[in-house]
Amino acid sequence: MEAPTNSDETAATETEITQSMETCDKIDPGVKENHSSVDTTSNESLKIEDNSSEKKETDSQNEKIDEDGDNVPSETVTFKLVYMKKNYDITFELDAKISQLKQKIQSLTDVPPAMQKLMYKGLVKDEQTLRESKVTKGAKMMMIGSTLKDVLTVTTTPTASGVPIQETAGTTKEPLSRQKLHKKVLDKGKPEDIMPGIKNKKEPLPNFPISGMFNKSGGKVRLTFKLELDQLWLGTKERTEKLKMESIKKVVSEPIDGHEEYHILALQLGPTEASRYWIYWVPAQYVDSIKDAVLGKWQSFF
Repeated sequence: MEAPTNSDETAATETEITQSMETCDKIDPGVKENHSSVDTTSNESLKIEDNSSEKKETDSQNEKIDEDGDNVPSETVTFKLVYMKKNYDITFELDAKISQLKQKIQSLTDVPPAMQKLMYKGLVKDEQTLRESKVTKGAKMMMIGSTLKDVLTVTTTPTASGVPIQETAGTTKEPLSRQKLHKKVLDKGKPEDIMPGIKNKKEPLPNFPISGMFNKSGGKVRLTFKLELDQLWLGTKERTEKLKMESIKKVVSEPIDGHEEYHILALQLGPTEASRYWIYWVPAQYVDSIKDAVLGKWQSFF
């Protein structure tokens, strides 16, 4: 038997290689299909992970909106409103504006917002918030104002006879500044430390005492309004009287003849004119605000 030659071995090797390649070609489509399936599954897994990540991010954003949104309760303050000798307990948002508070007050008192004057350490403005006005728990805020019904009643009430009274030259009263009782005080002249007066102008009460005025005996007197206490402090050199607003029955005033930027003003502390406490050289711009603060509502004065 002849031994195989080198050429025969080479041919056999080439045949084996060819058969191996054909076998691989038959297997490749399945392998490719499996690879394709694996790739698709991987892509879908990545998409799910991406969607899950986006959902988590969205949920996180929603939670943040909830934390910063309207569901978070606002900070409130409870205080007392004093009006017409009555106290109203009010709880309101600290960051709400005074104009919004006035709507709430209208529901309690029937006083329209346009006719309300709110005072707490001075006149508070509509555009301020309660926080900016420094309203604290238990504080007392005073309101001056009238219902529309009150205003209409005052302006349409007839006299006892049903006929309006018309003053004639014979019934006209002598001006206060010319009456002997007051003239002797005015003749002393204007106090040196009197506050400047402005006629034909109305200003809110200042945040400091109105001082430098005279009383009937010629002594110095000052007025300090403690609106949070519903009190008027009447101060002299000797003492300070702390008057409750409700104890003052009437406020009377009249310009000083020749010095219309100042008034003579009286606080009536009892039922008769004999109880009037007279004050001289009151700056005219504060007279209406004094009447409003003491009497607590709009009305005609004489």
